Amino acid sequence: MKMTERRDSDASRLEDLWAGEFGDAYIQRNINVAAGREGFWNTLFAKYSVRSVLEIGCNVGANLQWICKLASSGEVYGVDINKRALERLRSNLPSVNAIRSPARNLPFRDNRFDLVFTAGVLIHQSNDTLPIVMAEIVRCARRYVLCIEYFAEETVEIPYRGQPRALFKRDYGRLYEEIFSELKLLEHGMLTREQGWDDVTFWLFEKMH
Repeated sequence: MKMTERRDSDASRLEDLWAGEFGDAYIQRNINVAAGREGFWNTLFAKYSVRSVLEIGCNVGANLQWICKLASSGEVYGVDINKRALERLRSNLPSVNAIRSPARNLPFRDNRFDLVFTAGVLIHQSNDTLPIVMAEIVRCARRYVLCIEYFAEETVEIPYRGQPRALFKRDYGRLYEEIFSELKLLEHGMLTREQGWDDVTFWLFEKMH
């Protein structure tokens, strides 16, 4: 099998996984994870000029429910592959533009958003598709790229609810810096359970033009 064929088949397998019953179950397990995250977003928006935002893998809006209070009206977008998640998002947050799309082929023009980010999404990308998804994120960002993910110094596959190659810890900040020379690291830190997160690491980059 050619490299591109393996990459596409692996990407399709994961997209089908999250679009189906596996993704539906994820919604129910994480329906109340928004609590506590308001502080992080308030601090971020107080420090940086952000009017338009895109979240890749937004699920039901645990982050966007805070962001839509801070960004410009009509300029908050969320992309996900799961229809039920988007239906719930549209019902709960009608001001958010909820769009179904795979992360590796985003339907937006270059430099469309001040901030583009993921929270617990890059960890679910295979080694082959990860650079493609990251490139789409950087392409769509005008000012800032933020990733909030599980960290490991070297790539480690973590068993995830019986699914192979479905969760990876990596040094995502280092990967962004190695692949995209136009990114400059602004902030790097931890987000704990006490702050409403699942002990994750965040990296905030500025896109230099």
